[in-house]
Amino acid sequence: MIQYLDFKDARCKDCYKCLRECPVKAIKVVDHHAKIIESRCILCGHCTEVCPQNAKSVHTERAEVEALLQGQTVIASVAPSFVSSFNLQDFSVMKLALGRLGFADAEETSVGAREVTAQYKKLLEKGTFENFITSCCPAVNTMIELYYPKALPYLAPVDSPMVAHAKMLRKRRPEAKIVFIGPCIAKKREARESGVVDGVLTFEDLAAMFADRGIVLDEIARLPLKAGGSVNRAKYYPISRGVIKSFENYIDGYEFVAVDGASKCKEVLENIESLSGMFIEMNSCDSACVNGPCSLALKAGALKANADIRKYVNKDLAEHNAAQSEPTEDIDFTCVHERRRTEDFIPTDRQIREILAKTGKTRPEDMLNCGACGYETCMEKAWAVANGYANIEMCVPFMRERAESMSYEIIQTSPNGIVLLDNDLNILEINGKAKELLGIKEYDSKGKGIFHYFNPTDFVLAQNDHQNLYNKKVYLEKTGFYIELTIIVLKDNKGTYAVMKDITQETKSEEQLDKVKLETLATTDEVIKKQMRVAQEIASLLGETTAETKVALLKLKKTLQDEDGGGK
Repeated sequence: MIQYLDFKDARCKDCYKCLRECPVKAIKVVDHHAKIIESRCILCGHCTEVCPQNAKSVHTERAEVEALLQGQTVIASVAPSFVSSFNLQDFSVMKLALGRLGFADAEETSVGAREVTAQYKKLLEKGTFENFITSCCPAVNTMIELYYPKALPYLAPVDSPMVAHAKMLRKRRPEAKIVFIGPCIAKKREARESGVVDGVLTFEDLAAMFADRGIVLDEIARLPLKAGGSVNRAKYYPISRGVIKSFENYIDGYEFVAVDGASKCKEVLENIESLSGMFIEMNSCDSACVNGPCSLALKAGALKANADIRKYVNKDLAEHNAAQSEPTEDIDFTCVHERRRTEDFIPTDRQIREILAKTGKTRPEDMLNCGACGYETCMEKAWAVANGYANIEMCVPFMRERAESMSYEIIQTSPNGIVLLDNDLNILEINGKAKELLGIKEYDSKGKGIFHYFNPTDFVLAQNDHQNLYNKKVYLEKTGFYIELTIIVLKDNKGTYAVMKDITQETKSEEQLDKVKLETLATTDEVIKKQMRVAQEIASLLGETTAETKVALLKLKKTLQDEDGGGK
C-alpha cells in the first residue's frame, strides 16, 4: 500500500493537534509519534496544514514524472487553481513553462470540469435524485464511501474533472501519458484507482521543478505570447460555489448550496436523510480547492485566491469566444461509488468499560469528554485504544491526576523535609517532615511566606543569583534540629524548592565525640604533666644520690691512696 501521506518522527511528538483536527480520526499514535491510518484516511490533507512543526511528508511522484518526460509524450492537465497559486492570469504562460520542462502539451482541467457540469445537468433534469452531492472532491467521495453509506445514493455517479479530462485527452492522444497537476493530495489515490491518469504532481512539486530548471514565470509573462483560453464557466470550479457558478441556468426543484470544510461536510452528511431537494457542492478544503493542502501560500490567502479566480474567469468571458465542445458521446463519464470499509476492530461493551476503567472512568460523571487526547469523547478514545490507534497515557486529565498523585505521595512520604515555594517565597507545597523540622503547627500553611518559619536569606540569594545551594548545614533554633539544606532554583523563574535533611543525630554524635576527644586530650595532657614531674623528681633524686656517691667514692679513693703510700 502506497503511503501517500505521513509525518516525520523527528518533528512530531505527543502533540495530538493533527488528531484533534482530523475529521475522520485517521491518525494513530505510535511511540509518541503520529502515523496515518491508510484504511481510514480520506487524504484531505488538513493535518498537514495544522501541524505546528510542519512535520508533513507527502509522497511525491516527481521522479516518476520526470522519468516519463525523458522518453514519452506527456500531456499536463492543470487544475484551474494554478491562477492563485502561481499568480497568473494567462494559461499561455503556464503552458510555455511546462513545455520547457518537457511536456508535449498542457490543458486546463476545467475542460473536463465543463463536461462534468454537463453530466450533472442531465442527471438533475431527470429529477430522480432526492438530493444531489457533487463528485468533484475525491476526499469527500472517500468520506462518504467509508463513513456515510446512507449518503451514497445522493453522490453523483460522475467522474471528477481530472478523470473526465484524462479520458478526453486519451481519446484525442491515445499514445500520450497524462499527468495531473494541482493542489490536492487525494488526487494521488484517485489517479491510481482511475487507471487513466499516469501521474500526479502537486503545485509544490511543480514550483520545485521550475526552481531547479531556472524557469521564472514572471519572465515568461513578459514575452509577447498569444493569449490562450476560451469561455468556460467551469474555470470557477476551484472556489466556493464554483461548481454552482458553472451552470448557466439552475435546475428547477433544487436548492443550490455549497459546503466547504470537512467538518461542515460531516455535519451535512450526518443529517443527509433529513434533507430534500438539495444540490450540495461539497469541498473538503475550507474555501475550496484554492486552499488545497499543496497550494502555494500567497499573501491574503484564500480571500485573494478567490478574487484572482473570479478575475481570471471574468476576463475569459469578456475576451474569448465560446469554445467548440468536442464530441464526447462515446466517452463514458460514469463513476460508480462503492462502499469502502475500514480495517477497524469492533470492541465489545465490556472491553470498552475495561479500557475506561484503566483511566478511572467508571461513572458517567467521570467522562469529561475534554478532547485533549484528540478524540471528541472518552468512549471514542477507548474505541481507539481497543484498535491500537491510541494508548491509555493519551488521556491528559488522567495522566495529570496520576502525576499529581505520585508527586504528592513522593513528597509526603519522603524522609526529608520538602518545601516548594513560588517566586514570592510563599509555600506552594510542604510535607510533614518539613513541618516537624520547622516547628509548623498549622494544619494548612500553604500560601504563607516561608519567612514566618525560617530565615529566608538563603532562598533570596539563590533566587536572585540563579544559583543552587547544596548541603549547607543549618541549625534551627526554634526546634533544635540540625539540617543539611539544599535549595534548587526552578527553570524559567518558576520558584524554588528546598530539601531539608535531618542531621541532628549525626551532629549530636559528632559533638559528643568532639567532647570525648577534648576530655581525652585534657586527661592526656594531665598525665604527661604528672609524668614530667615524676621524671623531674626522679632526676633530682638521682642527681643528689650521684653527687653523694661521688664524694664518698673520692674519699675512699683518697684513703686507699694514702694507705698505699704509707706502706712504701
